[in-house]
Amino acid sequence: MRGYDDKYKDGGGWPRSRDDHGSLIVELVILIPVFMVFTLVIIGCGRMVQARQQAVEAARAGAEAAAIMQTQASASRAASASAVIGPYGSIHSCTDESVRTGTAHFAPGGEVTVTVTCVVDLSDVFIPGMPGSISVTAAQSAPLDPYRSIG
Repeated sequence: MRGYDDKYKDGGGWPRSRDDHGSLIVELVILIPVFMVFTLVIIGCGRMVQARQQAVEAARAGAEAAAIMQTQASASRAASASAVIGPYGSIHSCTDESVRTGTAHFAPGGEVTVTVTCVVDLSDVFIPGMPGSISVTAAQSAPLDPYRSIG
């Protein structure tokens, strides 16, 4: 017959069973894939948030540059040149970007709208159910000076 001290050998308040051997391995086999999927989901969502922020910044820069131009054509060129995602060697999440300038209200007191669309590559973050790429769009408007002349 086992004594009281043998039954509680591990120092805890629970009796130790002989069937517990290998249970840590089973727990790790179950938890490590769950942890890896959770980590990959966080990485994918982080890329999408970073791309969204970069698209908003690029659209804002493009709208500000277009708002000070005198003609619609020069406003479109200035917006395309200024709405750059990830300039100066910074890390960027976009693989393909497009800039569209809305100059329909390009008159004194009007506004110019710049829309930046960015494609985020998620193909290296392989998670079942997550697409290989996703498109992020941001639009920003800037007012035109009501007392200026449009040429």
